[in-house]
Amino acid sequence: MNALFTRNRLIGLGIAAFIFASDQFVKWLVIGPLELRQRFNIELLPFFDLTYVENRGVSLGLFEATSAEMRWILVGVTALIAIVVAVWMMRERLLGDIVGLSLILGGALGNIVDRTKLGYVIDYADLHIGDFRPFLVFNVADAAITIGVVIILVRSFFVSDNAREAEDAPQAL
Repeated sequence: MNALFTRNRLIGLGIAAFIFASDQFVKWLVIGPLELRQRFNIELLPFFDLTYVENRGVSLGLFEATSAEMRWILVGVTALIAIVVAVWMMRERLLGDIVGLSLILGGALGNIVDRTKLGYVIDYADLHIGDFRPFLVFNVADAAITIGVVIILVRSFFVSDNAREAEDAPQAL
């Protein structure tokens, strides 16, 4: 196996691990030392608050788990998606694609751990302009998943086959 492609995959695994660890650390911080669960809201900046939310659904709060069975179905479906993303990432050769997939994988793992341990995902990042909130409350994992999906979409729509071939070509070190 080409050393460049092995290096790219190791970078991807490292990014996924970093996102997962960062997500879990920040969640520990907001419910532990910052006591956000008890305080509910901490105003940090005029446009950014920490707001405690227990998200029992998936993306955008859809498909809310209203029972233990639904919770475990969501865990299973999310785990299946994470496995597909991990396999896809390990089959990819191009670093740009691997980075996008690694962000999705790390974020998915962070949210799977929450849903498995707690039955819900802890969200806390609240961006707003006055009372206008263009986003739902989210977390590091959600942000990583969103950025990863955008990277994959942009690369699939806007990176030409010629550019992909050039990126895939071995480079002299």
